[in-house]
Amino acid sequence: MHYYRYSSAEVSCWYKYLLFSYNIVFWGVLSDLTKVTRMHGIDPVVLVLMVGVVMFTLGFAGCVGALRENICLLKFFCGAIVLIFFLELAVAVLAFLFQDWVRDRFREFFESNIRSYRDDIDLQNLIDSLQKANQCCGAYGPEDWDLNVYFNCSGASYSREKCGVPFSCCVPDPAQKVVNTQCGYDVRTQLKGKWEESIFTKGCIPALEGWLPRNIYIVAGVFIAISLLQIFGIFLARTLISDIEAVKAGHHF
Repeated sequence: MHYYRYSSAEVSCWYKYLLFSYNIVFWGVLSDLTKVTRMHGIDPVVLVLMVGVVMFTLGFAGCVGALRENICLLKFFCGAIVLIFFLELAVAVLAFLFQDWVRDRFREFFESNIRSYRDDIDLQNLIDSLQKANQCCGAYGPEDWDLNVYFNCSGASYSREKCGVPFSCCVPDPAQKVVNTQCGYDVRTQLKGKWEESIFTKGCIPALEGWLPRNIYIVAGVFIAISLLQIFGIFLARTLISDIEAVKAGHHF
């Protein structure tokens, strides 16, 4: 006569479907990153593909690993989230320690995108949104738009936008219900003292440097929320892995 020993261990459906739901949310957050346009030296299509691959891989590993109780996929998902978490932490610490280097890289990034402003509609929207939101113009001022061939003030330029700035640099007129996309034409042919009457004269880098101290609690809150979300995902994955291992160990008796 054979006696069988049944283990009371079982995989928690609560953790399984909670982890599945977590991956749906995580997938949605990552998909928002595909709205980011190209950065310095990176084509937007390549960036979207890179984010898409990461999004699909993590979403697949987390969802399928949870539903199929696959330990290998769950460990991969957990390890990837841990890696992303520490990379974010390292970037934050390095950005704080090397602020001048970060400032120089952002200046190079902004100036590079100014040069390519008319080459990519997504890039235009990114710069326009940044300038309108921060009420700024150029990296350090409107003169930075000389870097763009269309807005350059040199005699070699025959563009209608010569010596102008994009409309996102213009001070908005509350009386106008329709955006005047030509408001920046020829504005830099005027005396500098008159620029501030029609366009923003502060650069976007000084504007962002001034914005950060005023909103440090919001930035810190967002960073903490993202970190807690990632830690929660790690906890769910590790708990589900432990349950599956306990069930498998019980089957050996």
